[in-house]
Amino acid sequence: MKKFLRMRYVAILLPVVGAIVFFSFKSGDDRNFQIAKNLDIFNSIVKELDMFYVDTLNPDKTIRGGIDAMLYSLDPYTEYYPEEDRSELEQMLKGSYGGIGSVIRYEPKLKRTVIVEPYENMPAAEVGLKVGDILLEIDGEDLTGNMNVSTMLRGQVGTSFKLKVERPGEQKPLDFTIVRKNIQLPFIPYYGKQENNVGYINLSTFSGDPSKDFKNAFLDLKKQGITSLVIDLRNNGGGLLEEAVEIANFFLPRGKTIVTTKGKIKQASNTYKTLREPLDTDIPVAVLVNSGTASASEILAGALQDYDRAVIIGNRTFGKGLVQVPRTLPYGGTMKVTTSKYYIPSGRCVQAIDYKHRNPDGSVGRIPDSLTTVFHTAIGREVRDGGGVTPDITVEQEKLPNILFYLVNDNLIFDYATQYCLKHPQVAAPEKFAVADTDYAEFKEMVKKADFKYDQQSEKILKNLKEMAEFEGYLTDASEEFKALEQKLTHNLDRDLDYFSKDIKNMIAQEIIKRYYFQRGGIIQQLKDDSDLHEAVKVLSDPAKYEEMLSVPVAKN
Repeated sequence: MKKFLRMRYVAILLPVVGAIVFFSFKSGDDRNFQIAKNLDIFNSIVKELDMFYVDTLNPDKTIRGGIDAMLYSLDPYTEYYPEEDRSELEQMLKGSYGGIGSVIRYEPKLKRTVIVEPYENMPAAEVGLKVGDILLEIDGEDLTGNMNVSTMLRGQVGTSFKLKVERPGEQKPLDFTIVRKNIQLPFIPYYGKQENNVGYINLSTFSGDPSKDFKNAFLDLKKQGITSLVIDLRNNGGGLLEEAVEIANFFLPRGKTIVTTKGKIKQASNTYKTLREPLDTDIPVAVLVNSGTASASEILAGALQDYDRAVIIGNRTFGKGLVQVPRTLPYGGTMKVTTSKYYIPSGRCVQAIDYKHRNPDGSVGRIPDSLTTVFHTAIGREVRDGGGVTPDITVEQEKLPNILFYLVNDNLIFDYATQYCLKHPQVAAPEKFAVADTDYAEFKEMVKKADFKYDQQSEKILKNLKEMAEFEGYLTDASEEFKALEQKLTHNLDRDLDYFSKDIKNMIAQEIIKRYYFQRGGIIQQLKDDSDLHEAVKVLSDPAKYEEMLSVPVAKN
């Protein structure tokens, strides 16, 4: 991600900066003097190493290492981007880039890069690239062993290149000419009406201007007759703070404080309020969150919770309450620097980790529950700080079986979906699609022929227990019991494929349906057996329960 600085930083920048800063402050001003002194020391160390060190130094690498170490001591969001990496920062802020619009993956066994997921209405999908296509050449350049294909696929919007791929089921390579576009990932990959007239909007990011698409989706759902709404912020890593305020304004009156930022300097402290008339202040709302819900997502979820405007459902959010601002640096560089913390309406900060005070080993820890502070929502419900937004309803997440991890990791589900699509030019709509028993039987046979191996945690634990029993002298007396357990826990692939068929079928269905209906289809398939959504529909379908959850609990005498 990060590149090295140029040699001129050593030859020109450091001596000039060090000299100017050193003589600009009086030694009586201790803090300024310490800054000047250490800059001068750093400058001198670089020059001495460059002149006398036994090996020739790479100044770019050496100084960049110093910069990275300095920034690491702060927080993971304060980062330096040299001029050649500015496009990466712009993509982060705008949510767009010049490319083909596809997820790719390097496969070590093939020494090739494979198309994993083309985005709908983007160049990769428009020219006919499909999941499973193996990238062979770009403009005649062989891609064997090239692990940086993504940088070759990206480029200036409007430029074109020739791509040669190998497609499963095709005897000869296929050639495509692709014109790069501005790739804008969908803000709302899916929205629709669920049972009991519950509307659902999946919001994937706050980068760019997602509030416009959110507004259109919400108004369209209202035309369809929804009487309540679910906003899905799971795995939404955030983006622009202003966009979170704008979407909150759709459900809250004008003039409400959504978030306050507090920093060291006056410019870093600000208060953001709703500025417009809302779209709907009465419709019942539930917000889905998880550990991947971060930053601007936490502002939206936290503000709606603090104003008792929505029921929050899922698991505690990530806990990123730090605000970054890009600062221009010499020679075209940019630094994304943390300038303040943000506080939601109740006054709590959602930041979960204190990066400023690291442990001796460099690690950081979450704020313990015992040190959290009680705050109150608008009507007096208790909420706490100390890390993220805690849901009003916590839904226990089902643990995926161990075998499923290995099936995915070995690409067996991916490969089966590729073969399935070769046999089925069309499939049912995502709402109706399901993996048939005959299809699953074919999958099981493929797994067996692949000589599939996977670890069973129970076997590992039993082995460790047996070793410990032997070490402590208990194994002889317990040998019969160990033998009985070993027999019952014997590795049985047939049994595991049948026992965990529900989870495996769901994963196969998601992989297949994305081949035909892209990201939208994958979300529809996922929602069929979504415990968070089911809980949200349950609460929104029960007005009395919904009102009770957003009321102050009755005090017990």
